Amino acid sequence: MVIDEQIVKDCIAGKRQAQRLLFDTFAPPMLGVCMRYCRDRDEAEDILQEAFIKVFQNIHSFRGEGSLAGWIKRVIVNHAINYINKRNKIARHEKIDEIRETEILDMNENVEFPDEYNPALLLKLIQELPAGYRTVFNLHIFEDYGHKEIAEALGISENTSKTQLFKARRWLKNKIEENRQKKNLK
Repeated sequence: MVIDEQIVKDCIAGKRQAQRLLFDTFAPPMLGVCMRYCRDRDEAEDILQEAFIKVFQNIHSFRGEGSLAGWIKRVIVNHAINYINKRNKIARHEKIDEIRETEILDMNENVEFPDEYNPALLLKLIQELPAGYRTVFNLHIFEDYGHKEIAEALGISENTSKTQLFKARRWLKNKIEENRQKKNLK
């Protein structure tokens, strides 16, 4: 269903039917966004519900300059970041000497997922990432944040952001390889 300007105006006016329509239209894909930031569906649903309250409280600030879906997604992601910052402390300082030189040189390596790789399994693996890794990974990979933006959003250094991303990629790569080996053993 396409949401038109009148629905947005009705949401601004506080009309429940329009709010329900907006929620029903955008909640399913936005739940997917929340699932990437959380360890389980219950936590993702909590974030989604709280974020939609913010959507309705702030919909008057939507200027129509971009897509409504993009604006809602930004609200959802920002709320997820705030939620994570409150509940899960990310290591504020990462000592660079804790990482071997060979790992630093490979910081820009990409994780390659086989074509047949199961998206549900990938989501499960992302959800299993430690909170700091998961947050930085999502912001960088899915939301296209740069390390400076991530550092500002999470109150960490750019180097910590880079290190968390590297560790997330390495962790995922290892888990993917483990799953591939298990599959080959069957």
